[in-house]
Amino acid sequence: QVQLGESGGGLVQAGASLRLSCRASGGTFSTYTMGWFRQAPGKEREFVAFILSRGISTYYADSVKGRFTISRDNTKNTVFLQMNSLRPEDTAVYYCAADPFRRGTTLSHDYDYWGQGTQVTVSS
Repeated sequence: QVQLGESGGGLVQAGASLRLSCRASGGTFSTYTMGWFRQAPGKEREFVAFILSRGISTYYADSVKGRFTISRDNTKNTVFLQMNSLRPEDTAVYYCAADPFRRGTTLSHDYDYWGQGTQVTVSS
């Protein structure tokens, strides 16, 4: 069973940066596509970014493109989300997710394993 644990969230001012981490245990992390999603209060969970298993290919939601960077360290079973130029609309609970079938998808239902989430709050 794969377990995911996020960290790195917090309260920051607009324009600041945060780096989220998600460490995996169990399974074969280096073969999984890893994704980040977020959910703001009263809104549906939305895709943020994914990275394929080798870390070569990435994909971003338009809303974060150019500001967020997803990366991974397969030697540490960890995926990261570097978030720069944060905006109040980035406020949400951020979740990492694992897709063992390596589909490279933006759809949350294609990801089989999820972390508990970490809160990111950006004040104006």
